[in-house]
Amino acid sequence: MKKDDIVTLTIDDIGTNGEGIGRTEGITLFIKDALPGDMVRAKIMKMKKTYGYARLMEILKESTMRTTPPCPEHKRCGGCQIQALSYGSQLKFKENKVCNNLKHIGGFENPKVLPTLGMQEPYRYRNKAQFPVGYDKEGNLVAGFFASRTHNIIPVQDCLLGKEGNGRILSLILDTMKSYGVSAYDEKTGKGCVRHILIRYGEKTKEWMVCFVINGKKLPHAESFIEVLKDLPGMTSITVNINEARGNVILGEETYTLYGQGYITDYIGTISFQISPQSFYQVNPVQTEVLYNKALEYANLTGEETVWDLYCGIGTISLFLAQKAKKVYGVEIVPQAIADAKENALRNHISNAEFFVGKAEEVYPAYCAAHGEEARAEVIVVDPPRKGCEESLLAMMCEMAPQRIVYVSCDSATLARDLKYLCSHGYDLVEVQPVDQFGHTVHVECVVALHRVDM
Repeated sequence: MKKDDIVTLTIDDIGTNGEGIGRTEGITLFIKDALPGDMVRAKIMKMKKTYGYARLMEILKESTMRTTPPCPEHKRCGGCQIQALSYGSQLKFKENKVCNNLKHIGGFENPKVLPTLGMQEPYRYRNKAQFPVGYDKEGNLVAGFFASRTHNIIPVQDCLLGKEGNGRILSLILDTMKSYGVSAYDEKTGKGCVRHILIRYGEKTKEWMVCFVINGKKLPHAESFIEVLKDLPGMTSITVNINEARGNVILGEETYTLYGQGYITDYIGTISFQISPQSFYQVNPVQTEVLYNKALEYANLTGEETVWDLYCGIGTISLFLAQKAKKVYGVEIVPQAIADAKENALRNHISNAEFFVGKAEEVYPAYCAAHGEEARAEVIVVDPPRKGCEESLLAMMCEMAPQRIVYVSCDSATLARDLKYLCSHGYDLVEVQPVDQFGHTVHVECVVALHRVDM
């Protein structure tokens, strides 16, 4: 079997990135856009010794798991890898993905992984959209999303995962750019003005934010953009973010306000949060409440516990847990996030939460040493970035020996690696709850309960 061969095979599995997996003549083939149960014709594009990659040519027989995606760009766009998979099958795929990572990476023989908690409506759930702006091959101004594994912009003004108002906002901005000759940024030359349009929405407050990310100090014809946007229902914040650096980072460090205020607000449960363009805030607030309620359940708080939240961000989990804890301490290495967390505590009149800037593995032990046993955690909560926890942090957690650890994860592979460490240093894996925060993508959020074992 070699490159350019045409093969016919049945897909019997799905990979972690949503690609179909089939086998023929002892060779495993990975085929994008193929689903388990499909019989397909495919062209081999790349071969290794025991596996290869093929391009889907034709579906000869459709899988019973297959559904018709409503988005015409789902194959080209890099956002929705599994939109053609029925939603029930997506939830099962995510449960299996978590379970397989725990087995193969974490070494857990039979982990208790619960069925994935899904959404009532798996479309229109994203409260944040970042649209790159540029030109097509004919020189026309476009905005949308990057095609999978490229920086070629697919013109998509109304992504079906985003809020319906996004399309109207983006259309007004592009029309105004064309009318006044405001240029888009060119990645190749580093010239041009508007790089991205960032749009955020408050699910419960119905507030809208628009942030222009520009290559320069001032947005040309800013007053014209304000005029076309300010009267849209809920328009609360129009800002400009300055990013003059070459590279893929979307936001620069400096943001100023053109209209309204520099933030919008939203709620998780009864807790109100102030959200700026740079704020880390979950993109699916409905499922975030599901996730945090499960974290609260696993924390098993009676009102007498001290809780440390070791990747607290702007305080979302910390303040949610503070409703049931005696005291919550949050630690985050980003100073602006801690400033936002403190502001969010004040705006919600929460007095039993305290926040610190620094590395958690340094801040927490030092604070306990200075303030005694009362500062020591009965419960530790961690919600690290995709790369998971540093081993030094895991070691510190085990040394401080809280009764319970609640681990919130957006990557089940690094989660499995970290759970392997924790469970070889004094903890039992009690239960894993996958939550579908990102429908039609391969990503899955998890919340995990760990209990201390008497050593």
